[in-house]
Amino acid sequence: MGLAILMGLGMVLVIEGLVFALAPSRLEDLLRAMQAISPETRRLIGLCAVAAGAVLTSWAVSLL
Repeated sequence: MGLAILMGLGMVLVIEGLVFALAPSRLEDLLRAMQAISPETRRLIGLCAVAAGAVLTSWAVSLL
């Protein structure tokens, strides 16, 4: 179980790092676009992302 969490964290860091390394100007555009979204909508998007991530992680662990 701990190994799966560590692998998941590593994959998140790789993906996040690629955004910063390959498209830093696009990241600035994304941050400006996020400012136009209300905090409540951003919170809902975040909660949906957490739920989707939990479901995917649970599914992946059940396949191990």
